[in-house]
Amino acid sequence: MPQLVPFYFVNQLVYGLSFMLMLLYMFSQYMLPRMLFMFLSRMFMTKL
Repeated sequence: MPQLVPFYFVNQLVYGLSFMLMLLYMFSQYMLPRMLFMFLSRMFMTKL
C-alpha cells in the first residue's frame, strides 16, 4: 500500500522529535545540574 508510506515517515518524525524533546528536558532538569555541581565542587576543592 504505497499511499501509507508518507504516514510512516510522519509517524517516525513525530516519535523522533518527541523523543529528542524528552531527552533534552531530562538532561536540562536532571543531568546537567548534577554535572555542573560536580564540576564546581571539584574546582572549589582544588582552589583550597
